[in-house]
Amino acid sequence: MDDKQDTSHALKTAEPTLPSHWYGERDHHRLEEERIWQAGWVYLCHQSALAKPRQYRTLCLGNQPMVVLRDDAGHLRGYFNTCRHRGSVLCTAESGRLDANAIVCPYHQWSYRLADGALAATTSFTEAEGFNKSDHPLFPIAVREWRGAVFIHPDPDAEWDIDTLFQRSADGLSRFPLETMKVGKTWSKTINCNWKLFWENFNECLHCPNIHPELTSLVPLYSRRIINKMDMPGWEDHDGSDDPFYRGGLRSGAETWSKDGSAQGHTIASLSAEDIERGQLYASAWPSMFIAGYADHMRIVRVLPKGPTQTEITAEWLFEEATLNDPDYDMSNVVDFATLVMEQDGYACELNQQGLCARPFSEGVLMPEEYLLKRFHDWVRARIAAR
Repeated sequence: MDDKQDTSHALKTAEPTLPSHWYGERDHHRLEEERIWQAGWVYLCHQSALAKPRQYRTLCLGNQPMVVLRDDAGHLRGYFNTCRHRGSVLCTAESGRLDANAIVCPYHQWSYRLADGALAATTSFTEAEGFNKSDHPLFPIAVREWRGAVFIHPDPDAEWDIDTLFQRSADGLSRFPLETMKVGKTWSKTINCNWKLFWENFNECLHCPNIHPELTSLVPLYSRRIINKMDMPGWEDHDGSDDPFYRGGLRSGAETWSKDGSAQGHTIASLSAEDIERGQLYASAWPSMFIAGYADHMRIVRVLPKGPTQTEITAEWLFEEATLNDPDYDMSNVVDFATLVMEQDGYACELNQQGLCARPFSEGVLMPEEYLLKRFHDWVRARIAAR
């Protein structure tokens, strides 16, 4: 093997995929819920969706219901979404705003303070001997905010370590004003595939020319079935080329991920020329989210399993306030393009899920370009093996 091959990102040996039964077997899925989804930090939403006092969001990690809200002092609080009386769910909607400065159970109207989850009142005429309201607060969960991105953990004492939160570093997004941007559009879709298939599809581009003709037109490098110019042996032969087919980035004349490639005069001023030239920058926090930065907007995509063979994908498009306030800015130019790409990805993932059911298929094999899948698979294996 020559030096040029050694400097590519490609895998040098054939590697097995995860076992096929890990993508549909219910018992294994419950193991992943326990050791991955309920044992780590999971993305909830951007803080602008919880900007007002008493706004809340709910989320279930497997069968574990949780609620996060902003109290009247402006602090984010998180609790298990269950009443200490007889266990009824407290907040029934995915999102909303409480009518009063309390969480009130819709079943028997026990009420709890927002700031600390303390039981404030019951609806019984008397309190039984030995009953003390202070013994029945809401069960807390951990809530942390990173640059406007809200994460939750079922363990209220969970360690928060930003250095291990992201598997694909967020350092490249440092010049994006993520904290002050606002959600302009939210889109959600349930696709019929295991959650791991979404991440596998996201981390390779062997599928791009066949599945994403519009995307490969915008990002010519993807038409080569790679996601980085260093993915092919001999990449140095074209190092320094201005052709996006070799260097990456958007096609000539394009500015952002949109139907026509236009940023409509709203390029984010804090970005560097290199940020804009790259066309798109990504950060990934497995298992639940990735962030994408473009010249005029950002997109956060949350991944959430709804069972062994169903995954909910939720996308938030974020814009600067001036962009949202411009009546001439056509948000659909951005939203419709990314939605198309995600719909196409969903179709590909569903094909993958259907084929995995074949009885003789026990595992697949990774090709050289799928080095990021190897990293993801190793990450999953390590967490399944953890005790």
